[in-house]
Amino acid sequence: MLLPITIEPNEILHKKAEKISIEKIKTPEFQNFIGDMIETMYKKDGVGLAGPQVGISEQICVIAKEYSTFENDEDLVLINPKWKKISRWKAWDEEGCLSVPLTTGKVKRYKKIKVEAIDRNGENVEFEAEGFFARIIQHETDHLRGVLFIEKAKNLRNVTLEE
Repeated sequence: MLLPITIEPNEILHKKAEKISIEKIKTPEFQNFIGDMIETMYKKDGVGLAGPQVGISEQICVIAKEYSTFENDEDLVLINPKWKKISRWKAWDEEGCLSVPLTTGKVKRYKKIKVEAIDRNGENVEFEAEGFFARIIQHETDHLRGVLFIEKAKNLRNVTLEE
């Protein structure tokens, strides 16, 4: 089922999301919600999507499998994710967001990070991410902390649908 995207300005996009229990993760309703998030991400041409972006203030995000370098070939589901830098190097790159349509800007992010989270089955996962994959994870986990890319970006600009 396609979920509605929460668009800025909206209070839910600016508050810290709640942690999710293992018990809740294992319910059929939550598993269906994960599927709905993945479907919505693809239908809206996103590379990642976080709970607050679909009106749910819970710590879950999904990342499209084609951008994931994690060892499985499924869309990546991260629940209660945390990351830390494992390199001090950062890079600027252009970002956009489904919750801030038709806007892009340059954001500086760590190039290499270590991620700890719970997967869609309730299992702990730990892995390293770098490059664009690391950028997506940092962008999506910012959503879970109530931070939008426009709060960090330089050179914000409006884009047209033709670009």
